[in-house]
Amino acid sequence: MSYGGDEANVGFATARGRDWPSVRQFNVFLENRLGALLDVVRRFENSDIRIVALTVVDSADCAIIRLVLSDPERATEIFHQAHLPFTESDLLVVQLPEGNQPLVQISKALLTAEINIHYAYPILVGPRGNAGLAIHVEDLDGATQTLQRVGFTLFTESDFQE
Repeated sequence: MSYGGDEANVGFATARGRDWPSVRQFNVFLENRLGALLDVVRRFENSDIRIVALTVVDSADCAIIRLVLSDPERATEIFHQAHLPFTESDLLVVQLPEGNQPLVQISKALLTAEINIHYAYPILVGPRGNAGLAIHVEDLDGATQTLQRVGFTLFTESDFQE
């Protein structure tokens, strides 16, 4: 990849933390024990970082807490300070459209483009009171283009910092 010449003028607006339509999800790995979830969410109790979305995938031995947070950069610092093992992954957060079956509308749009949804969960606190759905898809770029082309609103990380 070359960074000289004309390519040097390319903006980095698509980098994380900007207006790129993907949102960082934190995957926190915990022992499956009483109080483990509380230990994680209390890390944000005395901060202005909001938990935007949360889901738990658990098994007999361990749990993965998937979180979307209003300030991913500071959240990373908190996880490091707490020595919590975590990874990051990219999601799309789609504003639920008007109508009786918004999940059907989103699913149909992605099916039409032959894009598989790996998992999805609701947003607890959407921008300006709008409900949303966090989705992890096999083809982030294709899903972004498809959903925007058919008129869905995708939230960015900056939407959750308001």
